[in-house]
Amino acid sequence: MLDSSIHAIYPFRMKIRISKGGQFSLPAKIRRRWATDALVLEDLGDRVVLRPIPSDPVAAAVGAFPTKKGSATRARQRIRQEDRAAEGRKYGR
Repeated sequence: MLDSSIHAIYPFRMKIRISKGGQFSLPAKIRRRWATDALVLEDLGDRVVLRPIPSDPVAAAVGAFPTKKGSATRARQRIRQEDRAAEGRKYGR
């Protein structure tokens, strides 16, 4: 059963025709709102669901998995500091 509360937030229904080649056009209003150029299609038996896929999945995943040791940015900063310190010891800087 579809959750009817989502339709109160985003009330948008439209009949879309499918071409002989199996193509259809996604309205610009929806493409802009989701800011994506790719979708995943799920056949759930009684309905078809389209879900947006991020254009850059790696960038979309940044920060999605926090660790106890801190963020990836802090880890990169720490590694750079350690590298500079090692170079300083090696070259007497």
